[in-house]
This record gives sequence, structure tokens and C-alpha cells, in this order.
Amino acid sequence: MRKYILKRIIISFFTMIAITLVLFLLLQFMPGSPFNDEKLSEEQKALLYAKYGLDKPVVIQFLRYLGSLLRGDFGVSYNISKNTPILSLISQRLPISIKVGFYSVFIGTLAGLALGIVAAIKHNTIWDTAATVISVLGVSIPSYVFALALSYQFGFKWRLFPMLFTSTQLAKSYVLPSVSLCMFTLASIARFTRTEMLEALGSDYMQLAESKGISGWRLITRHALRNTLIPIITVLAPLVVDLMTGSLVIEKIFAIPGVGSLLVTAIQSNDYNVVISLSFIYSAMYIVIMLVVDILYGIIDPRIRLQGGSND
Repeated sequence: MRKYILKRIIISFFTMIAITLVLFLLLQFMPGSPFNDEKLSEEQKALLYAKYGLDKPVVIQFLRYLGSLLRGDFGVSYNISKNTPILSLISQRLPISIKVGFYSVFIGTLAGLALGIVAAIKHNTIWDTAATVISVLGVSIPSYVFALALSYQFGFKWRLFPMLFTSTQLAKSYVLPSVSLCMFTLASIARFTRTEMLEALGSDYMQLAESKGISGWRLITRHALRNTLIPIITVLAPLVVDLMTGSLVIEKIFAIPGVGSLLVTAIQSNDYNVVISLSFIYSAMYIVIMLVVDILYGIIDPRIRLQGGSND
């Protein structure tokens, strides 16, 4: 296991370098420049290019940027907040997006598991039908529709939660965005849990467990549910990254100062450093999550042997 994890970490490191290179080259071919102000003369633009090292060959620019990146220096913003360190910009926004995403994943996963388990146990009953309808609605209806409906009902009409994100009611401000975002996760987890649970409940090893006197919730949680977690984790992993790195539409509806709106603003203003930095963070989070998923496979199901780690 240790050799496998070390190998994956090394592969992930070089993968991140390759991703950074691709992003860097793509941004070089984007039309325009970070200095599109019509008031700037060509001489002033040339001075700015020289100041930030953008007048150097692309290879030199990339090597310099990569060296700074490895030292934890993401550079400074060109346009959004001139000469402000990007780490400062991100550190103010990323925790907010991560919190909203974490709450969404937590609520969606727990509710989805419960809904899927009930649907499988109560197969072909009104409970199963209700769970299926909820799952279909959760997958089919966009999150911004839920956001608008919740904002109107619980924010405007009943005034239980703030309609816009505010630091004066911080805890309540997370509720509506998190519930809006969790619906797709809830529906996806419920569907997969139901399908896998039905297969597990009808399997031979479940009949063997019952013949040994195991029944009730012990049978469900220790045998059926454990064997359904692997495909559920596979589905959940990319959703975790998507939700924890921010949703632009939800952030706009609730005026959340997260990283989603920062990324769009950076793209529109050609703020290269901000775009690359946020993309790098997204990619790093995805790679780390997938590595954790591979490790969890071996923990959940001992029959799974990770390549290169079966004897460690």
C-alpha cells in the first residue's frame, strides 16, 4: 500500500506540472492581454510587460512561474486587484466556497443514503416510488431553480433565512445555498444506493449472513451497505470537487463572495495569474480526492488489492 501511494503521489506531481503547462500555453493564445485599458499607450504597456516579465519568451515565463509555484508563490493579480498577491485573494474566498460545498456534500450524502436505503428495503411500495420521484426531480431540475424557490419561500416570504449572503448572519447564510446545491448529490446518491442495495439484498452472501442469524439493521449496515459504498464513492468523488470549488450560479443568486465569481472575472479581464492559480487548485483538489478514493476502496473492501501494494 505504501509503495502504491508513493507512486500515485509522484504521478500526481508530474500530472500537475503537465496541467499547469497546458493552462499556461492556452492562456498565451487567448486574444487580448491583461492590460487592455485604452488609456494606456504602447510605451506604457511595454513597461508593464517588462515589469511582470511578460516580454520574455514563453518558455522562460513558464519556468519562472513554475519555480514560484513550487515555492507557494502564485504571483500577483494584474487587473482584479492590481499587485495584490493571489494567495491573499484566494484565501479570502476559497474557505467560503469550501464551506458551502462541504455542507452540500454532507447533507446530500446523508439524505441520499437514507433515501436509497429506504427505497431498496421498501421495494415496490409507495416509499420506493416517492424516493424515485425525488431522485428524478433532483437530477432533472437545475440547482438555480431550487435556489430561487428556496430564496423566495424561506427568505422572502417566511424570512427564516437571509436571501443574500451576509456576515451578520453567517450561519444562516450557508443554509439556502447548501440545500440548493445538495439536491443533485442527494438524487445521484439515492439512485445508486437503491440500485446497489437491491443487488446486494438479493445476493448469495446476504442469504448466508441471514442463515447465520444476522438480521435487521445490522444486516443492512454491516453487509449490504458496505458493499454498496464503492460505486457510491466513485460517483461522489467528482461531485465533491465540483461543489467545494464553488458554483457560479448559486454564488450569483445568493451574492456569495466565493471563488466561482473570481474565476469568471479573471477570465473576462485576462488576469492570467488568477486563472492559472484557481485552475491549479481545482486540479490539485481533484487529484487528491481521487487518490483518497483509491485508498478508501482497499479499506472498505479488503478483497481489492491496489496495484503494487498488495504485499505492503
